[in-house]
Amino acid sequence: MDRISTGLLIAVLLLGLQWPALAQQETTPKVYKQISEQTEKIFDQVVEWRRHFHKNPELSNKEEETAEYIADYLRDLGIKVETGIAHTGVVGVLEGGKEGPVVGLRADIDALPVKERADVPFKSTKTTTYLGKKVGVSHACGHDTHIAMLMGAATILADMKNDLHGTVKFIFQPAEEGAPPGEEGGAELMVKEGVLENPDVDVIFGQHINSQTEVGKIRYRPEGIMAASDRFVITVKGKQTHGSTPWTGVDPIVTSAKIIEGLQSIISRQTELTKAAAVISVGKIEAGVRNNIIPEEAEMIGTIRTLDTQMQNIIHKKIRHVATKTAESMGATAEVEIQEGYPVTYNDPELTDQMLPTLKGVAGTEDVILSDAITGAEDFSFYQKEVPGLYWFVGGMPKGMDPAEAPPHHTPDFYIEEKGMKLGVKSMVALTVDYMNQYGSQ
Repeated sequence: MDRISTGLLIAVLLLGLQWPALAQQETTPKVYKQISEQTEKIFDQVVEWRRHFHKNPELSNKEEETAEYIADYLRDLGIKVETGIAHTGVVGVLEGGKEGPVVGLRADIDALPVKERADVPFKSTKTTTYLGKKVGVSHACGHDTHIAMLMGAATILADMKNDLHGTVKFIFQPAEEGAPPGEEGGAELMVKEGVLENPDVDVIFGQHINSQTEVGKIRYRPEGIMAASDRFVITVKGKQTHGSTPWTGVDPIVTSAKIIEGLQSIISRQTELTKAAAVISVGKIEAGVRNNIIPEEAEMIGTIRTLDTQMQNIIHKKIRHVATKTAESMGATAEVEIQEGYPVTYNDPELTDQMLPTLKGVAGTEDVILSDAITGAEDFSFYQKEVPGLYWFVGGMPKGMDPAEAPPHHTPDFYIEEKGMKLGVKSMVALTVDYMNQYGSQ
């Protein structure tokens, strides 16, 4: 019996149904329909979870209450739980009744320092101090839905425990948005602390809700789907002087402006953009204390996004060259520090091809869309460096809405249509069962 047929038969038995032996094309829609029905039964609870986390967001490495809530629920399901991984991470291990692979399922759990404006009854009103400033806190990237979807998948899979051909590792990861300065965190630290070991994970699946993809649709891409993200700091040193006599000093602010212009020419004139996209953005520049003092120093901080490792290395070299030589031409000096961040989020091509029928089975062939890579970044990539992984986007935009009018992620007006979570729950469950049934003992 082939993988899909075996997977379908097991799924049917798990749902307490009795079928005749049918051909693959006849049973596939029926089995995924049953997964859908199981999701519908628990969906009110999934929504309740999402709203709880939405009202109670916590920043990276500070997700103590979130982690406790998750851990308590997993224990109630009879799942073995370990807490305190990478500060506030929670891992649940569900051992199936039969031998088979270990499947990792991951959700990120942190919120952002963004004040929410979306008009919803469960709106976040939380504030905290971030980098010395009072800020609002909200799930402006949808991680609250990720938690709820994975808890929903855990609920369904726990009911299937005795017939699962393998083990499921539920990974609730903190600090996807980046650890606070001076701290480690996120997927990189979870991997370092052994999250993919004991038992060793064979394959890992992850998803991200998307506010500009229509509910009911999935977007995927083999190989690179999201960019590598690196951080740079350029410190320009000049000579301080009175603002009325700039010729008696060296202006680091004007020098910085020239460097910023030069950085953009790296992308527009020196990068082979037909090969892969790339971005250099300066997000912060700081210098001076008074209107009539040309300061001694200026600092700029920014991000580099690349989808190709060779291009990434070239761009790093060009940034150093442009910054130092531009500063030299102005009589200043520039120090460049580049910190490598998240690698490219790379979907294993064989695994993607293998599991594509499952995604189409739960969403419908016409609603599983091959998409271009994006220059956003995801630390799910650290898991994919260690084991084969598949990462996809699930729609959270209301049907019929123009994506151009949908508020993007990381903004105060970010909004998710909760019905989109249904497909996320179904995808996690179906991928787990289908993968196990291919490689588990029969």
